[in-house]
Amino acid sequence: MPTSNINIPIDTEVKSQAQDVFAALGMDMATAINIFLKQAVRQQGIPFAMPPEPGKKTPKPGSMKGMIWMADDFDAPLEDFKEYME
Repeated sequence: MPTSNINIPIDTEVKSQAQDVFAALGMDMATAINIFLKQAVRQQGIPFAMPPEPGKKTPKPGSMKGMIWMADDFDAPLEDFKEYME
C-alpha cells in the first residue's frame, strides 16, 4: 500500500506523552495515527466520545425528575378514533 507523509504541528509535551503510551502498547506514533484515521473513516466521524465543551454542563440522569408528567389516561383511546375501535 502506498503511503503519504504529513506534517502536523503537535504540542511537544503531548507528543512525548503519546509516544510513551504508544511505545508501551508496542506501536509507534505513525501506527497509532493510522489506526485513528482508519477508524474515523470507517465510522464517518471521530471514533470516540468527545468531551463536553468547557463551561457546558452535562445533564445528569434524573435531573428533570418532577418536571415532566404524563396524564393518567395517556394510553386511553382518543374520542376521535372511537368509531374505528368498535
